Amino acid sequence: MFHLSFVIAGGLAWAQLPITEAPVNEPLMPNAAALMKEVQANQQKMDEVRENYTFHRMQRLEELDGKGAVKKISTTEREVFFVNGRQIGRLVKRDETPLSEAEDKKEQERVRKLAMEFSKKPPSFGRGGRINLINMILAVSEVSNPRRTQMNGRSTLVFDFKGDPKAEAHGMEEKGAKKVEGSVWIDEADRQVARMEVEFYDNFRIAGGLLASIQKGTIMKMEMSPIGEGLWMPTLNEQHMNLRVIVKGVHENSRVTNFDFKRFNAEAVQSAAK
Repeated sequence: MFHLSFVIAGGLAWAQLPITEAPVNEPLMPNAAALMKEVQANQQKMDEVRENYTFHRMQRLEELDGKGAVKKISTTEREVFFVNGRQIGRLVKRDETPLSEAEDKKEQERVRKLAMEFSKKPPSFGRGGRINLINMILAVSEVSNPRRTQMNGRSTLVFDFKGDPKAEAHGMEEKGAKKVEGSVWIDEADRQVARMEVEFYDNFRIAGGLLASIQKGTIMKMEMSPIGEGLWMPTLNEQHMNLRVIVKGVHENSRVTNFDFKRFNAEAVQSAAK
C-alpha cells in the first residue's frame, strides 16, 4: 500500500485532553516562524537523547468496506529503538501471537543487519519526523488563530493552519501539504510538539492520479507525552485513511500506541553480547 512520508496519524475515536483557554493577561504569543525554529533546534538535541530509549509499539489496523463497516482486524507489536537517528522496529507479535522460533531468528537477523547499516551512516538527528513535517506544512500554509491553552496542566501554544493553494511547493510532500488543514499544539516550556491534527480538505492526486489519490476527509492525529530528560515521545497516532490506488478504493482505520519506554543501557547490551 502507498504511504506518503508525512502520513503520521488520524482517525478512530479520539479522546480529547482537557484544554482551557488562558487568561487574557498572559504574555504575547511568539511569532509562529520564530517558534518553529526554536522547536526544530530543540528537536535535534532531543533526538540525541531519544537514542538512549527503547519502547514497544502496538498497531491495530481495521480494514473497512465501502460502507465503513469493519471487515478485517489485524494487530502487530514491535520493539522500537534508534540508531544514528533512524528508527528500527523488531516484530515480536502478530495478532497477539508471539513469533515462532524460526520467525524470531529471521527477524533478529534482519534487525541486526539494519542496525549495522544505520550505524555506518551519518547521523540524521533533527532531519525527519514530526518537526520537519510541521515546518513543511507551515511553509505552504496560512497560519491563524494563535492562542495559549492548558493541556495536562501545562501551558501550551496552539496554531491553526490551512494549505494555501497559491503557495509555491516543491516535491510531492509539499504539494500534498497544500491540501491539508488542522492545528498544532506546542508545549511552551519544553518547546516540544504535544499534539497535531491534520485533515485533507481536498483530494490529493499522486502522480497525477495514475498511482493513487488521498481522498478528502482523510484524518491524521498524533499525541506526544514527556517521558523524562526533557524528551517527548509519540504515545498515540491515529488515522482514518481514504485512499484510492489505481482503481481500487482503500478505507482503513489505524491506531498506534507506544508504551513501556525504557532507558537503553548500551554498555550492558555490549557486555551481554561478549
